[in-house]
Amino acid sequence: MMTRLYSSTVLGVDGVEVEVEVDFRPMAEKRTFIVGLPDAAVKESGQRVDTAIQNSGLPFQQGVFVVNLAPADLRKQGPGFDLPIALGMVAGAAERDMDASSWCIVH
Repeated sequence: MMTRLYSSTVLGVDGVEVEVEVDFRPMAEKRTFIVGLPDAAVKESGQRVDTAIQNSGLPFQQGVFVVNLAPADLRKQGPGFDLPIALGMVAGAAERDMDASSWCIVH
């Protein structure tokens, strides 16, 4: 199941929209891949988000998550993408449609 959310990042003094797409496939093992030119802090968000979701008590399935941050040519920096990634992972694993097209989720 694919979930799409919107966030933003700063480019100079301007805010730039970032589309966060999370694709989930149920599997026996848990893996998270983050693509779209993330820096080290964004790549590490996979572990932070996994731990936060597990400790939240929300029902959560094991599986493979692919998180795409678009546009791919814009460098994504810092832990500010943790919240939209977490929401996308929870919605994807719950296999529920989440209409967040009118929201901009920032941390």
